[in-house]
Amino acid sequence: MDLLVKLYDLVNIDEFSFLKDSSVIIKRPIGPEKKTIFDWVEKNFSKGWASECDVAMSKTPPTCFIAIKNNSIIGFSCYDSTSKGFFGPIGVLETERKTGVGRTLLIRTLKQMYLDGYGYAIIGWAGPVEFFKKTVGAIEIP
Repeated sequence: MDLLVKLYDLVNIDEFSFLKDSSVIIKRPIGPEKKTIFDWVEKNFSKGWASECDVAMSKTPPTCFIAIKNNSIIGFSCYDSTSKGFFGPIGVLETERKTGVGRTLLIRTLKQMYLDGYGYAIIGWAGPVEFFKKTVGAIEIP
């Protein structure tokens, strides 16, 4: 199922208010981190998601964000890797779920899409549909 998000509705949301651990850093990675991120995504999620992350990391600037805790990656999110205007994939380690990391990555990435000139984003093949609906007001595309 594909979802649609109005990006201009997210502008005033403080994405960092969702984080329960202030030691978590959300950042746009730099080129030398590409292999580490690719390997981490492949190990923790899938080869397909690692390929999409590789595409996002190959752009300047990367269309990817990562979450770091204690100098280790705990989550990532990408956009414009499947197609222009598409959000995803997004993944957070199972041990770090329910801590606000996923919400923060989602909103930070969607806000960057807005800053890049998009008015809307498509979340393709959305897995946790209720998460996207609740967090950013995503609607199903009929």
